[in-house]
Amino acid sequence: MNDVTLLKSTEIAATKHSWIWFALTSGLVLIFLVSLFLGRYPQAGLVRLEQLQENELARLLVFNVRLPRLLTALLLGMVMASAGTVFQMIFANPLVEPGFLGVSQGAAFGAALGIVYLGASSVAVQGLAIVFAFIGLGFSYLLAQRMHIGDWLLRLVLAGIAVSALFSAGVGIIKFMADPMRQLPEITFWMLGGLASITWTKFLSILPACLVGLVIMFVFRWRLNLLALEETTAFSLGATPRRERLLLMTAAVLATAAIISVAGIVSWVGLIMPHIARGLFGSDTRRSLPAAMLLGGIFAILCDDLARLLIIGEIPLGILTSLLGALIFVILMARRRQAVPA
Repeated sequence: MNDVTLLKSTEIAATKHSWIWFALTSGLVLIFLVSLFLGRYPQAGLVRLEQLQENELARLLVFNVRLPRLLTALLLGMVMASAGTVFQMIFANPLVEPGFLGVSQGAAFGAALGIVYLGASSVAVQGLAIVFAFIGLGFSYLLAQRMHIGDWLLRLVLAGIAVSALFSAGVGIIKFMADPMRQLPEITFWMLGGLASITWTKFLSILPACLVGLVIMFVFRWRLNLLALEETTAFSLGATPRRERLLLMTAAVLATAAIISVAGIVSWVGLIMPHIARGLFGSDTRRSLPAAMLLGGIFAILCDDLARLLIIGEIPLGILTSLLGALIFVILMARRRQAVPA
């Protein structure tokens, strides 16, 4: 009788998960297509198909402006959510996000250098943001090796905090030295995050790095279940914890650095989406990581739609993701609190 009950509950769970997968996938496709035709120009509302055939401005707007921007938003959400899942599992900490280990602040420092000292060219800003994101990871790794407190993961956490603080101080110094009329506003807007300047050239320049990082994280997602265990336990089950953690962290940082280099600092996506994915599919990363990728893509596209549609100007994307992400976080924590018996 117990076996029959267990079998039925398993079938019910599988059916439920199938419907959730269908809803997430179809929802992402629908939101992407609607967003492609939704905007203020050439007129408020949806661009109609006949307009695409008759109006050259409408075609240019949809295919040369909105399409690369939406694809970048999709990449942004998928990269941040999957990287957040990787970091949260590796560090066994639900409050870790993709900018961990000095990655975001390192990228911000590199971008600020490019804006102030290299003429703010796209190549300089993107290149230095990626380089210093990896320098942040390298500094954190080397500093953790020289620490003599706690286990390896604790040392990485402490090293990441220290390196982030150093790069934050560096960004502050560069902002102090920047031209307040021209360079300082550009640094500020870059750090607020946004996709207004995305072109096909920028999208294609980050696509290879993002795809490599996403593919590695997706292919090795099942290993995260082992890497979340104690080091000795993971080793006894056939894993090589330090090597595999370094591979997955490098993949996460590679994709994160690439997307940050064009989008600026966009927070909370990688913190909240893994929580929602685990709530839907449990902690098994074979299912929760792909779910987080879909949820991240949906969330980033919706936030970008709001950024360009709420007001006549444009709201920085990082502000909206932080606002909505914080609200979702509060709701999740309140529901979890209610679920705990008194």
